[in-house]
Amino acid sequence: MRSSGRNSGNRNNGGAGAGGDRRRSGTGGRDDQQKRAGRPRPEERRYDVGGSGGQGGAGRDDERKGAPKGGSRGAAARGGAKGGPRTGAKSGPGARGAAGRGRGQAPARPREYDAQVEERNRARHDKPQIKTPKTFGDQEGERLQKVLARAGMGSRRACEELIDQARVEVNGRIVREQGVRVDPEKDEVKVDGLTVATQSYLFFALNKPAGVVSTMEDPDGRQCLGDYVTNRETRLFHVGRLDTETEGIILLTNHGELAHRLTHPRYGVKKTYLAAIQGPLPRDLGKQLKDGIQLEDGYARADHFRVVENTGKNYLVEVTLHEGRKHIVRRMLDEAGFPVDKLVRTSFGPIALGDQKSGWLRRMTNTEVGMLMREVEL
Repeated sequence: MRSSGRNSGNRNNGGAGAGGDRRRSGTGGRDDQQKRAGRPRPEERRYDVGGSGGQGGAGRDDERKGAPKGGSRGAAARGGAKGGPRTGAKSGPGARGAAGRGRGQAPARPREYDAQVEERNRARHDKPQIKTPKTFGDQEGERLQKVLARAGMGSRRACEELIDQARVEVNGRIVREQGVRVDPEKDEVKVDGLTVATQSYLFFALNKPAGVVSTMEDPDGRQCLGDYVTNRETRLFHVGRLDTETEGIILLTNHGELAHRLTHPRYGVKKTYLAAIQGPLPRDLGKQLKDGIQLEDGYARADHFRVVENTGKNYLVEVTLHEGRKHIVRRMLDEAGFPVDKLVRTSFGPIALGDQKSGWLRRMTNTEVGMLMREVEL
């Protein structure tokens, strides 16, 4: 029995030993195969951490060819892995400065070179522009619909429709086709028979309050018309005058010829006033004013007269005349025996005051400007 146990133990030990020999022989066989193939064992491999591309490629080739561990690949790998300096690398502040310049900054150019570049650029831009023939460049003038749109007649599409409807004329001839070019400074453009101010003219209507002087500047510092247009870049001037205590509409523009004709007696532009007076009034007062009132500077005649309102002795009368002498309405009614308590100008030619508030300035419409121009044959 004992001998059998020993025999069995020997068999077991023998089996374990055989298995161990087989495992060792298997490991040794793999090592021998790797050595024969020229590849190191995994624990002996070295990896190039910081070497250049060329060195890394050379090291891999040497490994494949079975190069010895002391070669350039191995030295670079060991140096990089251990953090030591690479072969041929500079150290110190000079090395760091060189590395910084090489990485992000280009070497500075001489100032003489920059000056030459600037001179060449200036010479290139200072060359005179070549004038192309008119057949290849822009044609003279502007498109009619563009001029009308800029003058405030509507959008370009709406202005094209005005042309299609034969409502636009240039220099007395009706335009029926699109694309006609005009010169805004020379050509006369009309829509529905009314002249369009195609130039850079401004037209305003102001409801002048009482106490405002009818001048653009007042040396005595009183409130004047210029106080209402201080934010305008273009210089404006008033058309005619109103007494300081007279309220109502007064026109402001930079169109000199229009302003001159509106105030010239030859064109007879009518102005309408409302005057508050005390009665009772004789029935022939209107006839007296129309026939003419003798004043110190000659006769003054009214074109129209009517009573607008009557409350007891208080009368509100309307007087229309085309003269523009100083205090003309006040002097006529005063000479007739009815001093004026309050006077308001309600219209200047075709431009009515309407419901415009006292002290308000508004821009006149293109239709109003056209009617003014037609009034004075412009």
